[in-house]
Amino acid sequence: MNKPLSVLFLCTHNSARSILAEALLARLGKGRFTAYSAGSSPRDSGKPNPLTVQVLEEAGFATADLRSKSWDEFILPGAPVIDVVITVCGAAEETCPVFPGHPATAHWGFEDPSAGDASDAVKLAAFRATLLQISQRMELLVSLPDASLERLVLEQTVRNLAAH
Repeated sequence: MNKPLSVLFLCTHNSARSILAEALLARLGKGRFTAYSAGSSPRDSGKPNPLTVQVLEEAGFATADLRSKSWDEFILPGAPVIDVVITVCGAAEETCPVFPGHPATAHWGFEDPSAGDASDAVKLAAFRATLLQISQRMELLVSLPDASLERLVLEQTVRNLAAH
């Protein structure tokens, strides 16, 4: 690969799963990947879910630059060129916009750790479990040889990782 592969993780509110995925790929990608995240209805505050921030900080991630943002930022002129779009919602029920360059797409479903009326302790455990699940998938992605990331095989490659 001549340039890092740009990956955009999408989830409705861009406050938990997609932020976790962005942070993980940014760390694990080792210069081979550039990670972004966004959502269709980002949080009004622009801040990720506080439990997202907590579990990332517990794992040693810097969180100051993470923010909840609209996927509209990635279809505007001057937006980064995206090579892969991966939805991380439990069920991808929304129609995503058409991103410039027609990136490869895949769905990696993860349950929403913030869903329901559970106590903060239960939700925190769910966030930690989600971080681990996404981390395992991300380890598979970053370990792929460059040939698996070439444009013609990229979409099938990232879709196959959903089975892990």
